[in-house]
Amino acid sequence: MTPSADTGEDQDAPVPYIARTRSYYAALGYGAPYAWASFDDVPFQPLSKPLAACRVTLVTTAAPYQPDKGDQGPGAPYNAAAKFYQVYSLDAATDHDLRISHVAIDRDHTTAEDPNTYFPLPALRRAAAAGRIGAVAPRIHGLPTNRSQRTTVETDCPELVARCRADGADAAILVPNCPVCHQSASLAARALEEAGIATVVMGCARDIVEHAGVPRLLFSDFPLGNAAGLPGDVASQDLTLGLALDLLESAPGPRTTHRSPLRWSGRPGWKQDYCNIARLPPEEIARRRAEFDRGKQTASALRETAGRAD
Repeated sequence: MTPSADTGEDQDAPVPYIARTRSYYAALGYGAPYAWASFDDVPFQPLSKPLAACRVTLVTTAAPYQPDKGDQGPGAPYNAAAKFYQVYSLDAATDHDLRISHVAIDRDHTTAEDPNTYFPLPALRRAAAAGRIGAVAPRIHGLPTNRSQRTTVETDCPELVARCRADGADAAILVPNCPVCHQSASLAARALEEAGIATVVMGCARDIVEHAGVPRLLFSDFPLGNAAGLPGDVASQDLTLGLALDLLESAPGPRTTHRSPLRWSGRPGWKQDYCNIARLPPEEIARRRAEFDRGKQTASALRETAGRAD
């Protein structure tokens, strides 16, 4: 079934990503559960000028395509070799080939065939052309996905803030993909707000973002990798970005979450399937453990090459 959208409210509860991933990795034999970032106080920066006069930047966790790093196309399996470990910046006036094969998206219910579902630069340009925002900032920025919160907070966030400031950004839209991406984007949103740049996170893992504590979250109840709208549906992508821009203007204070009214109508069962250890036979659990170990080895070698610590 082709994913589509309607305006009916989805009454199903969001996927509990924190609980689901804890039980999943415990079953794979990885010991103590991961401690997700959480803060009581949340910074909040109102827009300093009307949105129609603001310069808006885009922050993504997608990676530039690397043709020598194996399969990174639609439906590709997790590819640790395609990860990146330093903040990068690209010209916002040109198109770019960014992929999400390196993150733990929902590979059973979505294929990442439409980059506009996770990298809404075309929609942001259309918003600028329509006068909804003042301008797209001159660069977009890539944020690494680090399980190490210390690395994200002490290395990646200051670099991202410096680049956004250099570009004269008034606001930033952050679009994460995997569970850890949602944490990294949340930490970055907090840092940007503290630096005077208003933010909104467009995400699918509501519990992770709200657990960290951010100023604004536009929650889309879709499989991971689709926070910017539905595949092949430009209208839904423009609507989703528009909702994020509305939230930049209207949020009365920190921890404001708005839920998109759009509904995912692809294959049913995606919420029950993601990282659900109860649905996996022992041989599949063993296979995934071996695959995960291989990915860790690849990532470790890449981090060493990049001179980074996870």
